[in-house]
Amino acid sequence: MPSYAWVWDLSSDVVFEDRVEAGRKLAKRLVQYKGKDTVVLAIPRGGVVVGYEVAKELGAALNVIIPHKIGAPGNPELAIGAVTQDGTLMLNSQLIEYLQVSENYIQSEAERQRKEIERRMAKYRGKKDYPKLEGRIVILLDDGVATGATLRAAIASIRKNKPAFLILAVPVGPPDTIEALRNEVDEIFCLSTPKLFFAIGQFYRNFNQTNDEEVISLLTEIERQSKNS
Repeated sequence: MPSYAWVWDLSSDVVFEDRVEAGRKLAKRLVQYKGKDTVVLAIPRGGVVVGYEVAKELGAALNVIIPHKIGAPGNPELAIGAVTQDGTLMLNSQLIEYLQVSENYIQSEAERQRKEIERRMAKYRGKKDYPKLEGRIVILLDDGVATGATLRAAIASIRKNKPAFLILAVPVGPPDTIEALRNEVDEIFCLSTPKLFFAIGQFYRNFNQTNDEEVISLLTEIERQSKNS
């Protein structure tokens, strides 16, 4: 699969004002997809704020994809894998072997996370049908990437639906993660790849938590704009 990475490293210490600014700057780099059969899939919650700005600028559909990490036994913050709403499972086999995590634990935790994803999908989307991705341009988007564990699960899930072209777009991510993700998508857009990377929030002046009501409001608003266009 051909893969191209377009990385604009604005500076090693670039800081976005907020997710809205980051989304608008990303949208400018994605302008060639305006007016095409494009769907933006954003990862809630913060990714939806960024995704809304991109979808609005491109005149694209906006929806959500929700990967959840699978935490290690006794250490839920340590990701041994991730799962998405359709059950797509991506695992870190080396870490699982090192920690001697049982298959029963993995399957049980994956199912627990999948049920939580279903609950959130219903809250955000109601009973609406999920958008068709086959043959379309899909832009997968978040407010940043750290290890890429959950994004890999999202990418694998999207690939099952046979998009014509899959793009990953993020405002910021560490160089090694961006490089590792290059071969998993057709194109990457990243505004900044700082070498000193500790957390995504480090690169935002305002990184307040986005709530569920804001996610629902943005999804509703982009749908309204689409119907009126």
